[in-house]
Amino acid sequence: MKPAAFTYHRPVDIAGALDLLARHAAEDGRVIAGGQSLVPIMAFRLARPAHLIDINQVAGLDHFGVVGDALCIGALVRHAAFAQAPCPAPLSGLLARVTHAIAHAPIRVRGTFCGSLAHADPASEWCLLAATLDATMIIARRDGERAVPAGAFFQGVMSTALAPDELLREVRLPLLADDARTGFAEFSRRAGDFAMAASLVVLRVTRGVISEARIGVGGAEAFARRLGAAEASLIGQAPGAAVFDRAAAIAAAGIDPLEDDQTDAACRRELVAAMVGRALMQTMANG
Repeated sequence: MKPAAFTYHRPVDIAGALDLLARHAAEDGRVIAGGQSLVPIMAFRLARPAHLIDINQVAGLDHFGVVGDALCIGALVRHAAFAQAPCPAPLSGLLARVTHAIAHAPIRVRGTFCGSLAHADPASEWCLLAATLDATMIIARRDGERAVPAGAFFQGVMSTALAPDELLREVRLPLLADDARTGFAEFSRRAGDFAMAASLVVLRVTRGVISEARIGVGGAEAFARRLGAAEASLIGQAPGAAVFDRAAAIAAAGIDPLEDDQTDAACRRELVAAMVGRALMQTMANG
């Protein structure tokens, strides 16, 4: 199939892009950067924007680097750039690991980090990472900007806090402590397919016990999020298989699982338990 007819716009500055969004929001005006999520659903006419606003020529949206205590990611930064992210370890290593799990090489070269977050597919690896690390979204509109934490940004299946006339201009990922231990695991039926369940974890261990814990789960619910009860079960515990298995079980019990014709709630919970457990065990290897 082919997309429905639309008007194409190509602004060269942020003010022009935001003005176009404001003027055409009522007609389902959409931003396009990489297009790896939007174009396929347009081809099937699941989306019929009357206006496409291509931001690839907008100056300044390709910035990518550390500012203060955060990695700042502009709206035009592609997935592939994270294979060698300009930030210190352990965040750089985690980003490289996650990058290689995203779809296939052609998509990683073209798709954008901010575009993935704005699309908010439940199975998005970047949405999982943003939720787990408590990223901050910098959202721009014609009359100003606002900062939204990841916990308030993701609201449902492909649903976010973005208004129709707003652009996700930048995402800020907090840098990880030098002693942070990380893990990432996901399950899909084939390499490159959408994850049926995924987990990303960050731990800090002080004097032999876990002092800080982040456990994020994606692909299994309407949107990626941290699981506080599973995190709390780790604090004060010595890292090890039994402690990790308990946290994984708490994580699986705490989700509101997505269900479809091939995957019921019980299966999704089992996958979550397995992915959380694997991600946690990875922290033993890189700690």
